[in-house]
Amino acid sequence: MEKKTLLIPKATWLPLILTLTCNNVAYFGTRLFMSGKEHYNLSNALDAKIPFLPWTITIYWGCYLFWLVNYIIGCRQEQEEAFRFLGADLFSKMVCFVVFVVFPTTNTRPIIEGHSIWEEGMRLLYQIDAADNLLPSIHCLASWLSFIAVRKNEKIPKWYRVASFLMAASVCISTLTTKQHVLVDVAAGVVLGEFSYWFVGKSGFSKWYMDVMRKLEPKGWGKWAQNK
Repeated sequence: MEKKTLLIPKATWLPLILTLTCNNVAYFGTRLFMSGKEHYNLSNALDAKIPFLPWTITIYWGCYLFWLVNYIIGCRQEQEEAFRFLGADLFSKMVCFVVFVVFPTTNTRPIIEGHSIWEEGMRLLYQIDAADNLLPSIHCLASWLSFIAVRKNEKIPKWYRVASFLMAASVCISTLTTKQHVLVDVAAGVVLGEFSYWFVGKSGFSKWYMDVMRKLEPKGWGKWAQNK
């Protein structure tokens, strides 16, 4: 039986490592062999009307804390629901890998003219994050999955579930106002999150995933943290 001091059930440690690994392989790994390939720009006239708001980088970067908290909550649900959440995350990242290879995308970034802290932050972001692997937006995908992790959990206060929706929506908007993504990227990220969660539940993938993890890591399958 796990100690009460564990923040998340030990049985979810390996799935979280797999999720992080798959995310990095999809987002960073594909760049190793796709950088010289033709990339498609899916910007449209509506995207051009969305203002460039450098201060929204605070939301774009601040979402990492949102993800951390809600992924912990997602792992602390009942076993079946936790592995539906984790399975959806893993499946969606595998889909991202395929799309990044089959249909690589890019966009046109604005020229940054100011020198405020927000504009300097945008310059740094553009330097460290290339304009590729945009469809679907992993930022929007992870944020929507973070909302899915809490939206039906009645153990979580309603105000926090509402706040999670608003935060997920804010992140989606920030990807547009920082010109990191275009509208179709955002839509694809949200739709992929919803589809993945539905698919792993309906197909039995989440149950299969839980059974595999149980065999690989037989320890830590006692009562989950919130039931102790």
